Amino acid sequence: MLNCIRRRTEEALHSKKMSKTSEQVHKEFEKGLKVLLLGTGESGKTTILKQMKILHQEQAFTDEERMKKVAEIRYNLHESIYELVRNVTILGLNFDSAEHRIKADYILGIGKYPPHVFDDVYCNCVQDLWINDSAVRMAYNNSNEFQLIDNAKYFLDNIETITRADYVPTNEDILKSRKITNGIKEVTFKIKFQKGLNCGLQTVKMFDVGGQRNNRNKWLQVFEGIDAVLFVISCGDWDQNLREDPTQNRLKESLELFERVWNNRFLLQAGIICFLNKQDVLMRKIAEGKHINQYFPDYDKFHMSPNEGNIFDEAMRTRCFIRKMLIDIAKEPPKRLSQLAGGRCKERQAYFHYTIATDTENVKKVLNDCHDMIMTRNLFDLGLL
Repeated sequence: MLNCIRRRTEEALHSKKMSKTSEQVHKEFEKGLKVLLLGTGESGKTTILKQMKILHQEQAFTDEERMKKVAEIRYNLHESIYELVRNVTILGLNFDSAEHRIKADYILGIGKYPPHVFDDVYCNCVQDLWINDSAVRMAYNNSNEFQLIDNAKYFLDNIETITRADYVPTNEDILKSRKITNGIKEVTFKIKFQKGLNCGLQTVKMFDVGGQRNNRNKWLQVFEGIDAVLFVISCGDWDQNLREDPTQNRLKESLELFERVWNNRFLLQAGIICFLNKQDVLMRKIAEGKHINQYFPDYDKFHMSPNEGNIFDEAMRTRCFIRKMLIDIAKEPPKRLSQLAGGRCKERQAYFHYTIATDTENVKKVLNDCHDMIMTRNLFDLGLL
């Protein structure tokens, strides 16, 4: 009789505990997630934000939004040919002919900002210089020595489409467009939790803050209540310098910034997920015969584990080397963390993913994994795991 009563009591307590757990899980879902996108300028943060609209909003871009992007994309097109032509002389190169020199002067005469009308004269000049002039192509191959947007080739290859009077940007065009982020941008969307807790869709608010140095003082405005930081680092930037500081290597700046974010006292309880982005740029540079050891001599001493992939694959070895530099920064968790967690604390760690921000399927898979990680971490902090 006593055993029966004891069993029923235990069952009742267990049922009550499960009910409370379920309430807490649903409360956690209803609260939603607040995710912060951080990284240096031109790392790909804004592209990730655009992907969120494509993946999780019924209409990613309205007709009005697409038409507003036309000017931005055409600016990218003109900026690309203008910088290439301008730097031909700076790099000590010579145009292939007097005719090409005249066409180059025409482009330079327009100035930094695009013409009001993209007529046949302009388009013919751009196409001829881009396709047929070896000096312009040589400047492109050495574009790490000056400031050129990553997707210059994409826009120049598509000049006929972009300059049409009836041009409407595609999702790919918008993903590849580039505009410096000033201030704070926010995208709200819903995402399904993948772990099978039967909680449906969860609201996620993602914030993108400008990555240039003069914008970083605004970051503190959105640090409160952050569940996770997506830190985006461009793996193709090892041979380039910052726009705002031509003396500072972009990848070194990213590593220093990651260390500051990792140790920031306002973000000690936020999950840190690092996107090693622009893998396509990294692979292109390796294929062109460029190597990271000229800028990071420690690369020559780096030993890649066979478990990480083919040790003779230079692109694979380069990305693993960059990942190792980030892991070294995140080895020692800040001492404040255990104090803030009241003694109950998972060992803090950063999570790393290789990404190509302009590849929608790649970003979709990575972000689903990240969402699961964030929720699992939050449930642990509640004592539910």
